[in-house]
Amino acid sequence: MDISDRDFTPEWIFQATRSSGPGGQNVNKVSSKVELRFNYRNSLLLSEAEKAILSEKLFNKINKEDEIVLVAQTDRSQLKNKEKVIEKFYSLLKQALTPRKKRVSTRPTRASVEKRLESKRVRGSIKATRRETGD
Repeated sequence: MDISDRDFTPEWIFQATRSSGPGGQNVNKVSSKVELRFNYRNSLLLSEAEKAILSEKLFNKINKEDEIVLVAQTDRSQLKNKEKVIEKFYSLLKQALTPRKKRVSTRPTRASVEKRLESKRVRGSIKATRRETGD
């Protein structure tokens, strides 16, 4: 089951506040900044393994109350900021819960080894010619 297929709506807590930055008189009267709080420890939609992965990978986005806190304040519309913070939430969870691919170790080709050794010989001969001009 994909993360975007799950409905986290009942577990989200939204809070709207006044946005910082430029915006003229509008910024003083409209609460367009949206903050999403999600308590992942109490979530019924996440397995224990997923909760462990989230606590490990998103430790810098989790506060003391075990909440993932995300903020959006780029638009002047509260609705657009709410959509952006929901999109940010799903992309964050998808990124955190996607397993990393294992690195397949490879051997260097014979040509690349010979090229490296030749460049070392050239560099060494340049340095050797510097030393020989002493006497």
